[in-house]
Amino acid sequence: MQGTVDEFSYGLVTPLVAFLMACLGGALGLHCTTRALRVSRTWRPGWLALAAAVIGSGVWTMHFVAMTGFTIEGTPIHYDRTMTFASLAVAIVMVGIGIFIVGYKGASGTALFTGGTITGLGIASMHYLGMAGMSLDGRLEYNVLTVAASVAIAMAAASTALWAAGQARGFLWSVGASLVMGLAVTGMHYTGMAALEVHVHGSAEPATGSPRPPSSARCWSARSPSSSSPASW
Repeated sequence: MQGTVDEFSYGLVTPLVAFLMACLGGALGLHCTTRALRVSRTWRPGWLALAAAVIGSGVWTMHFVAMTGFTIEGTPIHYDRTMTFASLAVAIVMVGIGIFIVGYKGASGTALFTGGTITGLGIASMHYLGMAGMSLDGRLEYNVLTVAASVAIAMAAASTALWAAGQARGFLWSVGASLVMGLAVTGMHYTGMAALEVHVHGSAEPATGSPRPPSSARCWSARSPSSSSPASW
């Protein structure tokens, strides 16, 4: 039994919409962060919390928009509601911790590094927790090096975005920062998906040191499945 993974079953529609969602969440979140750095300490927690909610939910929306184009031949895909919404909560909380550090300590030096690292880990945690909530007739395996690369991209993107929010050099600067963040977050998602290998149940296991059988499929395969089922809850 051959399981073929298609990351782009709707063509370029899902990657483009996912990118737009990431950019929109980044733009609004960075605007709130910039505003928080300008107002008095009385109003700052509210703006920072709003920034965390917007960025976290934006990344979460981007992830599941992109996942609507993800299909596997030979098995339907379902998502566990608890794990799915837990991934949203993790994203908002961890992004919030990073943003609050930058909001009160400044977007430079150790504070920027710490805040960007925590925010990036929150984005990556959301991705992999969301993937853990995926249920299918098979098992998932990840390439450790590619996973590490996706986490590094998330941390770099978060640090760059928070640094840009602290500069506050005008509208065009904010637009550019949100585009960079959207590109980096979307790139992190597809890098993480490239680390994934799916083994459909009933197929032979790959032997150590031997070529993988046709039943194993990597997410970068863009071949359209002939009988794949759409994802469902």
